[in-house]
Amino acid sequence: MGVYQHLEEYVGLPVVTFNEETRPDGTEEDDGRGSGPGGEFPPAAEAAWYVGTSFNGESFADTFARFLQVVDTTEVTALIIGYWGASYDDDVADPVDLLEKAAGSFPKLKALFLGDITGEESEISWIEHSDISPLFTAFPDLERFEVRGSQGLRLEPIKSDRLRVLRFESGGLPAHVVRTVGASDLPNLEHLDLWLGEENYGGDTTVADLAPFLSGERFPALRHLGLEDSEIQDEIAAAVAGAPVVARLESLSLAMGILTDQGAEALLSGQPLTHLHALDLHHHFLSDAMMERVKAALPDVEVDLDEQENRDDDWRFIAVSE
Repeated sequence: MGVYQHLEEYVGLPVVTFNEETRPDGTEEDDGRGSGPGGEFPPAAEAAWYVGTSFNGESFADTFARFLQVVDTTEVTALIIGYWGASYDDDVADPVDLLEKAAGSFPKLKALFLGDITGEESEISWIEHSDISPLFTAFPDLERFEVRGSQGLRLEPIKSDRLRVLRFESGGLPAHVVRTVGASDLPNLEHLDLWLGEENYGGDTTVADLAPFLSGERFPALRHLGLEDSEIQDEIAAAVAGAPVVARLESLSLAMGILTDQGAEALLSGQPLTHLHALDLHHHFLSDAMMERVKAALPDVEVDLDEQENRDDDWRFIAVSE
């Protein structure tokens, strides 16, 4: 399974698409993703801007260059980078390099999503990245950063007083990336999501690699922790059950993975979770009886137990892999 829909809203703003079909005058056919009447673009500050190309379409470098010319990027606060091509394309560009060189054109950028790419464009495990570290230097005022895909992804420890949301969407997040995030200096980070994935797609993270997030010492402002989409979800649940960080979380997600009754039992037998506002366990392999136990134990918590998978099937799978 993968991701098959583009973002339609980002950081509370409607998403407006800028691609190879955008007209030279800065208008486009209304695609239902934020264009105004007659396809006219809204003021730059009132939208989250998606910039991308398509398979066999205009090169991403050319699309991005036109975007810089047409849109007043000095007012852009939220930017979404879509499909930029693959390594076998003759004119493939590195979006990190283009963004770094254009950083001066985005003085108000606060939110950046790198890789809003659907399964029809590229399966999540095929999205090819480079070293994304320069983005945090080029855009020091980023408050939110999200990236989809992990093939070739490299990262140096991040140091930022501004970053509050950090998300990695992946079918297999390499342990070296997880360890690097754990070594980062992010005193105001409030929201962290890690889609850990499976080993077949590079997801070799172990519970030991999660220690910096579970200890509660490294990220003092953390209020949401998502350790998701994992084939070792039961082991993670057992570690979370006694993790010091949980006491100050407002929401916790162990969703999208191979969570069974064993993992849920560990959660219920561990520290209290009644202080949470939300517990997300959707896409799981819990029995009906265990689901009722979880709901009964947390009557005042918003518990998401949607997408109950067949626990009797020999094949158990994470929600997003390939």
